[in-house]
Amino acid sequence: MTETVKIISPIDGSVYAERAAASWAEIDAAVSRAKAARRGWGEVTVAERAKMMGHFVDALLAMNEEIVPELAWQMGRPVRYGGEKRGVEERARHMIEIAQASLVPVEKPEKAGFWRYITREALGTVMVIAPWNYPFLTAVNSIVPGLMAGNTIILKHASQTLLAGERFAQASQQAGLPDGVFQNLVLGHADTEKLIGSGAIDHVNFTGSVEGGRRIEKAAAGTFATLGLELGGKDPAYVRADANLDHAVENLVDGSFFNSGQSCCGVERIYVDARIHDGFVERFVEAAKGWTLGNPLDAGTVVGPMARGSFADHVRGQTADAVRDGARRHLNGTHARDKAGSPYLAPEVLTQVNHQMSVMREESFGPVVGIMKVGDDAEAIGLMNDSPYGLTASIWTADLDAAARIGTRIETGTVFANRCDYLDPGLVWTGVKDTGKGGALSEIGYANLTQPKSYHLKHG
Repeated sequence: MTETVKIISPIDGSVYAERAAASWAEIDAAVSRAKAARRGWGEVTVAERAKMMGHFVDALLAMNEEIVPELAWQMGRPVRYGGEKRGVEERARHMIEIAQASLVPVEKPEKAGFWRYITREALGTVMVIAPWNYPFLTAVNSIVPGLMAGNTIILKHASQTLLAGERFAQASQQAGLPDGVFQNLVLGHADTEKLIGSGAIDHVNFTGSVEGGRRIEKAAAGTFATLGLELGGKDPAYVRADANLDHAVENLVDGSFFNSGQSCCGVERIYVDARIHDGFVERFVEAAKGWTLGNPLDAGTVVGPMARGSFADHVRGQTADAVRDGARRHLNGTHARDKAGSPYLAPEVLTQVNHQMSVMREESFGPVVGIMKVGDDAEAIGLMNDSPYGLTASIWTADLDAAARIGTRIETGTVFANRCDYLDPGLVWTGVKDTGKGGALSEIGYANLTQPKSYHLKHG
């Protein structure tokens, strides 16, 4: 019996789309096509790949009017935001632009009688396991540089956003990529793990939960496949006494509630200098009132439903536990659909919180943020590090030297000053602790998608 994968829309609980999962024979055939395509694709020059990948990006961007409502139906993001077009283009074009310099052989200093250099060669077949929260942005991080580096790609997209995988496949066809270079497969968890464990995959790039990352590592054990894992997060912000409050509030409200809080680097906890705490909270709560919940297909909706009711219930549980233990709710948002089991969850701001509460230490991945008063930099740093995760941290201050100094003491992959919830493709995207391993984008992203090879040639 053929397994099917269904997209249950958070808008109304209907089955938005349904696809048959690939059989093992189809999976095996895809692996064979990828392997057969590797040599030919590797012989294509970087300049020629760049031209084809430019067409790939053009084709993907041209679909945006169709993609935007598809995203709303699949994972709940309001149509007002226009999809992920701008970020996809920025990241993809940057990685295409720097490919030549990132992949060029490195000549070593002259040594009498020898010619020495290091090249970067494709790893082989790269499997990209993409998440539903930013189904295009997260996948582009690996697909574009992976292909530019000469790898073949097998994409397994999240069941919640299967149509994103199909859009990538359409773009691949329209760009004229050779057969087998890029393939999109609909897979269940068991076959995904079986494929990884088969030894046919040379690198896995996974974005998802910590538990999912552990399963990937377990499946890959003994295959010697390399891994890139971006897992959980609990990203903090620290607002110092000299911060521009209006700027900090505007950006931190957005960083907390955009995409219903379902952002890898969304702000989940805020520490504020005691001298400005009350004023910050007052402004933050007032600004947050404008982030109203509604149907994501309505142009006026600011916050849509979460992807699944179970995700919203997790956040409801964290909030209820915090309130029971003394936290104060400031919004008490109400909406006809905001009830147990529903993916519709209004944003919430909590104060009088502490690190005994799960809402301040464990991932929420939803529209709730805790704000906590701190006495100085040292206390803020200690609290920011009191988490098993480390993706990004933001510092809000007029003193960039202080931000850089504080940043050296924060256990995180990226340090922001006076901004948050953004990914600069010129910088490596990485995490520490339970957030994962490896790094995407920038020239380091290319290093992680290639194998170094040395040439030590002696003159005869």
